[in-house]
Amino acid sequence: MARVLILLSVILFSVYMTEQAHFLEKDYIDSINAQATTWKAGVNFPPSTPKEAILRLLGSRGVQIPNKANYKMYKSRDSNYDNLFGRIPKKFDARKKWRKCKTIGAVRDQGNCGSCWALATSSAFADRLCVATDADFNEFLSPEELTFCCHTCGNGCNGGHSIKAWERFKSHGLVTGGDYKSGEGCEPYRVPPCRHHAEGNNSCSDKPMEKNHRCTRMCYGDQDLDFDDDHRYTRDSYYLTYGSIQKDVMNYGPIEASFDVYDDFPSYKSGVYIRSDNASYLGGHAVKLIGWGEESGVPYWLMVNSWNTDWGDKGLFKIQRGTNECGVDNSTTAGVPVTN
Repeated sequence: MARVLILLSVILFSVYMTEQAHFLEKDYIDSINAQATTWKAGVNFPPSTPKEAILRLLGSRGVQIPNKANYKMYKSRDSNYDNLFGRIPKKFDARKKWRKCKTIGAVRDQGNCGSCWALATSSAFADRLCVATDADFNEFLSPEELTFCCHTCGNGCNGGHSIKAWERFKSHGLVTGGDYKSGEGCEPYRVPPCRHHAEGNNSCSDKPMEKNHRCTRMCYGDQDLDFDDDHRYTRDSYYLTYGSIQKDVMNYGPIEASFDVYDDFPSYKSGVYIRSDNASYLGGHAVKLIGWGEESGVPYWLMVNSWNTDWGDKGLFKIQRGTNECGVDNSTTAGVPVTN
């Protein structure tokens, strides 16, 4: 009986390990590259990384399907759109359009926490404030406050809704806050970063998810502000229709974008991502959309991820545009900053 139990345990453990690591292994990456024609896969995470560690990074609850119940939340018109006279460039990069705004191209690290929704929205909001003030405001806003104080947004490291974050910016605002141990701003991010590169020795894969922090209603960074008075606000919050995304970005700056993640995506390295035929669904993720273009005839959105610069194309990636790839065309959110 003891031998049977031991054998069963070995079998179950082997099945568990295979399930955990298969889509990060070389054979799976090779199979992606054998069929993908628009992008290349490579090693971003050690093959031994448990599946659960990847799932912990996917905290977006906001992949959206337009319907009669939510269509009023979609913005399709704005008086400022008319100033473009219908001219949408084939290629656009917000980093080049607003070169003074240091936050636009910054790749942040959500750490061992499903706070992608907070990183993406707070980063886009900071970019938009910089654009609106002609770089007079040029600093990060706090994903720490948003992740752990917005209880209506979701459940902190366990995920949240990006549109709820923009709603909070309208009603409660957000204070400044830089990266982990940067000391920058009122409330810097307090979740330690993770290295995701195969050669890294500081991976979070063998550690539990970060526990939700207590909401701190005071500054602990290098800015001694009046916490209750020094928040930044938006005047509104909205989803964008596919036809208004480019106009909104050109007028106001980067936006948040949510999409469905499949098990080929964690190994993205370059090119325009299009889901592989046999890829399996993992969860929802939120990133920042900063531009668009076309590569080898394939239109794309240009995105900033929050898995640090070791991942992908120095922390960025491209995903097919105009086909609602992984739901991304229907799931963008934003708000216009209040500057006075």
